[in-house]
Amino acid sequence: MNKLYISAITIAIGLSFSGIASAAMSKHDYKAQKNSITAAHKSDKDNCKSMSGNAKDICMAEATGKEKVAMAELEANYKPSNEARRKVGHEKAEAVYKVAREKCDDQGGNAKDICIKEAEAAMKLAKADAKASKKVAEARKDATEEKREAEYSVAKEKCESLAGPAKDSCIADAKALYKK
Repeated sequence: MNKLYISAITIAIGLSFSGIASAAMSKHDYKAQKNSITAAHKSDKDNCKSMSGNAKDICMAEATGKEKVAMAELEANYKPSNEARRKVGHEKAEAVYKVAREKCDDQGGNAKDICIKEAEAAMKLAKADAKASKKVAEARKDATEEKREAEYSVAKEKCESLAGPAKDSCIADAKALYKK
């Protein structure tokens, strides 16, 4: 297998499993980090200016991909949601693809065609992993809700053996615990 293909797949898989902090951040922190990402992107682009040819194109693709992924992760941290996490996975897949695609330009003929197909396959793999992660998250959420409902049902049943105010208190506690 082509080293580029293996590297792209490794990066895509690693990126798709990297974590996102779930704690929401303040608006001030959000703006500060956004400014930091923008400054880092400008610096990365400035570093690319000294290069020429395809090396410059690769450098620019890396800088742009890094910025887009960082912005998507920032957004996912600022306003956590399944859609935000899906976008992070999508941006990571796109970034890996665009860098791999630029690296293919160094080759010619059939080797270039193969390289491009491998880059496309790696992107599709990363996007499929992100999509699968979304489905797993949805299934996990559904399972958690079903489990909570079953636990509430058991708690209510335990209250049935009580009478009067003890029963009322037990049911009220169960409703409060299971948010019913």
